[in-house]
Amino acid sequence: MKLHSSETRVVNAQAICLALIAGYLDGYGLLVLRTYVSFMSGKTTFTRLKIGQGHFDAALPSAIAVASFLSGSFLGNLVTQSRLRHCQRIIFGLITVFLATIAGLDHRHDPWNTPLEIAMLSMAMGMLNPALSKIRAEAVSLTFVTGTLNRIGGHLASAAGRKPLPDTQGPGDSHLSRARIDASIWSGFLFGASLSGIAISHFHMWALFPACFAMIVLALFSSAEGTAPSGTKAIKFSTFTASKTVLK
Repeated sequence: MKLHSSETRVVNAQAICLALIAGYLDGYGLLVLRTYVSFMSGKTTFTRLKIGQGHFDAALPSAIAVASFLSGSFLGNLVTQSRLRHCQRIIFGLITVFLATIAGLDHRHDPWNTPLEIAMLSMAMGMLNPALSKIRAEAVSLTFVTGTLNRIGGHLASAAGRKPLPDTQGPGDSHLSRARIDASIWSGFLFGASLSGIAISHFHMWALFPACFAMIVLALFSSAEGTAPSGTKAIKFSTFTASKTVLK
């Protein structure tokens, strides 16, 4: 049980890291590309609103973001549901390629590159969620916070009403512990957006490189554990895998 708790903490830390990167990239999309690349509810409403008003040019960036996010989600789920080894490494590697390409395009200062940058950044965001969709039995959202805040409120209400957790995973698993998981992920996204504002303000030309570096680290040092009975996959660092083997 102690080992299981340690593994859960590692996966939780990775989820926070990925949420931080998502917040960072969404901040970059808003400040540099003038569009959100993760909040597709608002982008869908904005797209239809502008189309309804006949402003098709204004609707185009949002429409590109929505279509690209969907494409990224499809690709990410396709990879994680496949029988390929190291699915997460593949996803992180693809995201790194997208970010490096966007950084290269941004250095050229060509306004015609903006739609392509929006497409690639939105696709990268869409791929992030399938990379880690659960911590134990708790579903997590890495790139948008509405669902996360809703789950926090739900768990807090259930804890206040002393309602039992229907899918408990053992000692220490409770509504409050799951609320803490979601709150930590939300905090990671919030902190990532703050870092993005600082980075863009001080070194715009190199603002994407911290996110690229973080994705490279994840791609190099994370590995798929294998398919769980529920059909989801967990991520863990290779060093943790080695320590688990030694303990066995």
